[in-house]
Amino acid sequence: MTIHKEGYRSLFYVLIFLSVLNVSISYFFPEAFLLQKIVLTISLLIFIIVLQFFRSPNRVIEINDKQIIAPADGKVVVIEEVVESEYFNGKRRQISIFMSPFNVHSNRNPVSGVVKFFKYHPGKFLVAWHPKSSTENERTTTVIETKNNQQILMRQIAGALARRIVWYIGENSEVTQGEEFGFIKFGSRVDLFIPLDAKVHVSLDQMTVGGKTVIAEFYS
Repeated sequence: MTIHKEGYRSLFYVLIFLSVLNVSISYFFPEAFLLQKIVLTISLLIFIIVLQFFRSPNRVIEINDKQIIAPADGKVVVIEEVVESEYFNGKRRQISIFMSPFNVHSNRNPVSGVVKFFKYHPGKFLVAWHPKSSTENERTTTVIETKNNQQILMRQIAGALARRIVWYIGENSEVTQGEEFGFIKFGSRVDLFIPLDAKVHVSLDQMTVGGKTVIAEFYS
């Protein structure tokens, strides 16, 4: 287990803030030993929570060109047929994964291929499970085309707490299934839009593991 590179700065700022807070409490309330212990305990809990948020587990990825794997750790909150209007302008199966603040927040490519479309959208910060978060929140849209000419659209969506989306890909990038393509800080959601004829292997409320859980399988 390692710490994700996106966490170094945040952890440094949190450590400085908590250190200043505890030193201040000791300086201004030198006799309040109970208060000092309470503040120190809470500070340690806060730091551990932030630390675990930025954990980056090492995972062995088994590449399979027929499978669509989970782009994130979390819980499946949507499986439904929708009209995707930003890129496909047609019907697709939407599968959404909600990432709580306690999940690993690294995002992984669901398939291997070439990025045919990428766009960043500034927006609102509705709670990630809100139906309109997919179209109104700050988000990115990425379309990957596989070597078998299948196209998968995915969206990183910021939530009420998530205030920064990070991505490491752009149009015409070649990507490999299971490799990191981005990171979202502090609670968020990832949507997948897959072909209607793909066989879905997950169910609502199922917990997923990024790079491991098979979301769906192509028929062709």
